[in-house]
Amino acid sequence: MTEQLVSTFRSIVGPRHVLVGDRATRRYRKGYRYGDGQVLAVVRPGTLVEQWRALKACVEAGVIVIVQAANTGITGGSTPYGEGYDRPIVIINTMRISRIDLISGGSQVIALPGATLDKLEKTLRPIGREPHSVIGSSCIGASVTGGVCNNSGGSLIQRGPAYTELALYAQVDETGTLRLVNHLGVDLGEGAETILSRLDTGQYSEADVAPEGNRRASDHDYHIHVRDIEADTPARFNADPRKLFEASGSAGKLAVFALRLDTFAADADTQVFYIGSNDPLELNTIRRHMLSRFTHLPIAGEYLHRDGYTLTQKFGKDTFLIIKRFGTDRIPTAFAAKSWVDGITEKLGLGGAISDRVVQAITGLLPEHLPRRMNEYRDRFEHHLMIRMGGEGIAEARAYLESIFPSANGDYFECTPQEGTDAFLHRFAFGGAAVRYRATHSHEVEDILALDVALPRNEIDWLPELPAELEAQIEYKVLCGHFFCHVMHQDYMIKKGADVPAIKEKLLALLDTRGAEYPAEHNVGHLYAAKPALEDFYKTLDPTNSFNPGIGKTSKKKQWA
Repeated sequence: MTEQLVSTFRSIVGPRHVLVGDRATRRYRKGYRYGDGQVLAVVRPGTLVEQWRALKACVEAGVIVIVQAANTGITGGSTPYGEGYDRPIVIINTMRISRIDLISGGSQVIALPGATLDKLEKTLRPIGREPHSVIGSSCIGASVTGGVCNNSGGSLIQRGPAYTELALYAQVDETGTLRLVNHLGVDLGEGAETILSRLDTGQYSEADVAPEGNRRASDHDYHIHVRDIEADTPARFNADPRKLFEASGSAGKLAVFALRLDTFAADADTQVFYIGSNDPLELNTIRRHMLSRFTHLPIAGEYLHRDGYTLTQKFGKDTFLIIKRFGTDRIPTAFAAKSWVDGITEKLGLGGAISDRVVQAITGLLPEHLPRRMNEYRDRFEHHLMIRMGGEGIAEARAYLESIFPSANGDYFECTPQEGTDAFLHRFAFGGAAVRYRATHSHEVEDILALDVALPRNEIDWLPELPAELEAQIEYKVLCGHFFCHVMHQDYMIKKGADVPAIKEKLLALLDTRGAEYPAEHNVGHLYAAKPALEDFYKTLDPTNSFNPGIGKTSKKKQWA
């Protein structure tokens, strides 16, 4: 059966785009931070019709399907994860299907499954518009579809998490039948291959695009929701029932073919304010004041702890320099090259971290890349907050910050355009820096324990406080976050030999006592247990457990056995 299925795939997408064997499939079956497992094949369709036919072949053969885009997830949610599967696994990677169509004068787009945030940002820039999320996940080539399916948060305070109720997707129903569902709001005819062929070739007009009606293409109310600083619930988190709708939050339990999304007018005039403080409560006072009293919300507000600053300065330097010099679209190419090298060194028994060590040695010889004033603040202040304001909000923020700084514990400066760009780019190189640190400190570090936490909107003491017995088992801890949304990323480098799962359970228990939700925006992947409501949502979408089984530590077996 397996040889026949692989042969079928080759007839659908061409032999070049069907990968078998450990080395050929490594880039796709091994997650960015976590996840790995055996696969029968990786299939890379070049059209939506090919994607549909490959899906049909998988469903008819009774194999597991993992539909994957950029494979940049941080919780291992788009790859196999260990053992325990009862059927062979096929990965369908959609990155060759990357077209983006502007509709409704560019106020919305239709994104095919392999379209990246970087490409969407570049498509919209000439018409003065932006996607829901700009630089952030786009740094590492993340896809638009991946963001929506994982309820990714995005860094922009006024736009909220990635969300739409307008999607074209395939679903395996309770009888095991694959069916195509067109909730895109675009008339593309009848029959799966007709619909997909017309979308493949762009055979539709504005007359075929229906108004949204009762369905939304973004989270219209988030800018109101996030301002409620007295609420004892988080502003956003993955299992929030408000934002679980068909493709949105589906985490691979549907096969998405296209999404219809709102775009947003870009701010023509912006200013970044860089704040340093040695008092975390001072930063929270700023957060609460701006959210509750400002007429104009910040565009973005990013927090970085001094230790995270220092770690990223050293171990995220290559990411920073590649993006600054060549743009974000070169990052996926760099990851592909790294995976290729690591695959060879692993096969030779040399381990998979040689490329990390070589790159780290090279970047260590390069001159300092961060602005002088930022580095001075690193030395003076433990806590760093970058706030981007736009339009009339610039004067509003300037007047407020001038009224409170310098203080006994903090100060601020207005960034030049280049400093502002560098500040946010440095913050978003944080995630890769932690991975690099683990790879180059494997003798000291057992693993990264990365917690993605949504704090209640009324939380005052937002810094994590750990008991001494947990602190003793941590080699290095770093913290960053989307500060105004109160979404914090806590990365703990656990000491060699320590019991990582046990430490994780203790840390999560501490978060439970604070009313926090987790994960906040990276989805459950294979690292977090899906809460009952989220598991029920997955079962409704995929009653036979054919797509991405095991997600959220659920059953990997057919029919959810």
